[in-house]
Amino acid sequence: MSETYNLVDATMKVIMERRSIREYTAEPVSDQDLKMILEAARLAPSGENAQPWRFVVVQDGDTRKALGALAGGGSGRRFTAEFVTKKMQERFSSLQDEEKKKAAFQKLTSGQVSAFLADAPTCIVVCGKKDVWDLPYDTSAAIENMLLMVTALGLGACWVIAPCIDIRDEERIKGLLGVPEEFKVISIISIGHPTRPHRPRPRLPILELVFREKWGENFYEEQS
Repeated sequence: MSETYNLVDATMKVIMERRSIREYTAEPVSDQDLKMILEAARLAPSGENAQPWRFVVVQDGDTRKALGALAGGGSGRRFTAEFVTKKMQERFSSLQDEEKKKAAFQKLTSGQVSAFLADAPTCIVVCGKKDVWDLPYDTSAAIENMLLMVTALGLGACWVIAPCIDIRDEERIKGLLGVPEEFKVISIISIGHPTRPHRPRPRLPILELVFREKWGENFYEEQS
């Protein structure tokens, strides 16, 4: 018997259960689920109702493999630079387990953290019109709508920007997919059926995030 929730509780449940999923089973994403995900993206808000987003659905194995290679290369370069400049060591300074730390460094600097795109049953490449003022914000709203709908459908997804940060990688994606010059590749969303449940990542307490009237004046009182 399925559970029932009021609209507020259902919305918060979906938000709280969203995870970044990087491991998928071989089961494909159904056409019905894919349409729901894309419809959620289509209905996102945008400045002046510009609706600058366009989506390329990639399910072909060879094309996904190419996207995974580009994502892995982009992440590898990015995180290797972070490692060389010691910023990565600083970021992981609280992790006491040296073996886990070493494994994390390896996963990041090798690009494995993003190369999983090759194994996702479906990838959605998000593009946007360059001549729209609010392009990054509009497309981000559409992406978040997709991620929440994915969660509501019991699927998993991950928002990957690694293959789009470097203009050289972006141009390779545009060439691979035939994206016109007047559009920019924003990110790639991997979608599939998760191989396992994932625990929530830690979040900062709301007390540290919200201020009253001016910066530094807590909006919420600290609970004793």
